[in-house]
Amino acid sequence: MNNNSQKLPNLNESLLQALEFFRSKKLNKLNTSSFNFPIVVGSGNAINTGKLLFGKQAALFASESNLKEMLKNYKKLFNKKIIKEAVVISASGEKDSVWEIKELKKLNLKITLLTCSPNSTAAKFADKNIIYSKIPEPYTYNVSTYLGMILSSTEEKAQDIEKYIKKIKLPNNFSSYKAFTFILPDKYAKLAPMLEIKRDELFGSRLSLRAFSEGQARHAKFVIPWEKELVISFGKNKYFGVKNSRLEINLPKNANFGLLFSLTYYIIGLIQEVKPNYFKNNIEEYCKVGPKAYGKKTEFKMIVE
Repeated sequence: MNNNSQKLPNLNESLLQALEFFRSKKLNKLNTSSFNFPIVVGSGNAINTGKLLFGKQAALFASESNLKEMLKNYKKLFNKKIIKEAVVISASGEKDSVWEIKELKKLNLKITLLTCSPNSTAAKFADKNIIYSKIPEPYTYNVSTYLGMILSSTEEKAQDIEKYIKKIKLPNNFSSYKAFTFILPDKYAKLAPMLEIKRDELFGSRLSLRAFSEGQARHAKFVIPWEKELVISFGKNKYFGVKNSRLEINLPKNANFGLLFSLTYYIIGLIQEVKPNYFKNNIEEYCKVGPKAYGKKTEFKMIVE
């Protein structure tokens, strides 16, 4: 730990910086309908972003953990040219995306890379690159990177999102809660794993942060109520959590994934603000000794430019 790591912004601060950045930034429009039954590939929240972007059309989804298995299991679809193209999502254009593209190339697929790094290794191998703008932010955050991709699809206005989330009021005893759970409307279910990844990165095992869709929440997720768990819903909550430990947030009628992504990340950042500096106390050491990008020997930087 050093003074530089302690000066890192919290997630809510990075989120507001990203929204401010996108207020005046023209985004490349992502027309997902131009892709015909692609295989969409990404690691971590990249594949979750892919599921969000391509969730309304026929697509196959694969991560770094199951890509080779998926290519084997769906071999007939590739051989018969039913699947002829791939979309690889990687903010950095490094790490897993490099070997993923190499594997996809073996099947003669046309590969489109969604990335924020036009000069990356993966960008050199892809057939087409769609480049997104980003701002410098702490390693693992990936706020502006994926938010830019989402806004390019939903076409929401960053200034409208910023105005809305700044009006959110938290309970006076917010900092006293020891657990937090998000209940998302079913149509936003794809955000749930993205929020749990933020838990892993920012809090690890030190704090409980869960996320479910309304449908998932009905399946025994709240058998054990606790007054120290704040249950945050986006609409009425009749069943989940202790009654006095519920926060109901009403969404505007024109809400979309960009707003929900921003709002939930913003709240997670506010949790980060009122809890011990788990992330800031450990990220420097993790960058030094944690896993390196495939094929690379250099350590990650705490701030990704």
